[in-house]
Amino acid sequence: MNAQRLALPLQDCRFAAIDFESAGIQPGASEAPVQIGIAVMQGLQFQPEDSFRSYLRCDQEITWSAAKVHGITKDDLQSAPTIMSIWPDVRKRLEGAVIVAHGAGTEKRFLRVFPTHSFGPWLDTVSLSRRCYPDAKSHRLGDLIQAMSLEEEMASECPEWKWHDALYDSIASLSLLRYLILQMGWQEKLLSELV
Repeated sequence: MNAQRLALPLQDCRFAAIDFESAGIQPGASEAPVQIGIAVMQGLQFQPEDSFRSYLRCDQEITWSAAKVHGITKDDLQSAPTIMSIWPDVRKRLEGAVIVAHGAGTEKRFLRVFPTHSFGPWLDTVSLSRRCYPDAKSHRLGDLIQAMSLEEEMASECPEWKWHDALYDSIASLSLLRYLILQMGWQEKLLSELV
């Protein structure tokens, strides 16, 4: 199946961007996710009906610095599901898709909780933006969205959300990917040439 996907032109791919927000780094503990967001794009068009966003129950306290960034509190997680209980929702959106993330290390690490998954191939929009715009002042997601004048698109796709909401950041990754594909004229380029 991966070989078939790799042979697709980018304009025909199904992309699923994923983002996690975490409880923050604490001494002697591994980082734990507190929110997940998945956004889907097919034929370079957003598929809002396939979006997914959920808080995640976590055994760890959210650090002050993490809460300052994403604004998620212990109260938000009171009735949140565990990451394992949302497996059907995650699988439904990621299976058969090209997985997109901006700096994919965190997302790959948190997805290891599902040891038998075969998600992929992966596209990292940090790597792609560095390749396309090596001289950009910053390759942070928010800075790239602003530099590419994509704020209006973001406002229309998710008017009530903000940065460091996992779904908002997933949509931003897809907006950036679509922008790069269109700007570089990569619509007919095969996925195998980018991964």
